Amino acid sequence: MTLTKEQIGQFRRIIGKRREALVAEIRGDVARARDESYGELAGEVADTGDEAVADLISDLDNAETSRDLNELRDLEAAQKRLDEGEFGICADCGLEIALERLRAVPEEARCVKCQGVHEKTYARQGEPKL
Repeated sequence: MTLTKEQIGQFRRIIGKRREALVAEIRGDVARARDESYGELAGEVADTGDEAVADLISDLDNAETSRDLNELRDLEAAQKRLDEGEFGICADCGLEIALERLRAVPEEARCVKCQGVHEKTYARQGEPKL
């Protein structure tokens, strides 16, 4: 399956739109984090319950920003693969990635089989998985 110029253009637009949305979301999250101090989250007279909630909110905000940054990096790598003519080729086995998979997750760099192997190989023991 070689992508047509029309399909390449579609993927460029999809990746560009998602990238713009992520950049805006990251900027908003960072601005909000700067505006919300730990003291404001925990309250002026903080007890251990308030501190726990403030910690949880802060940790969730950091995790969300980290996830968005990782997705942004993946999108930029996909854009680079588009530019270099390597988009849709599995980074591990070199076979083509199914078009349906790319439409669902355009930043995907591996075919289903190789992604499964990658996830099993690099799974972190003892950490929760979604």
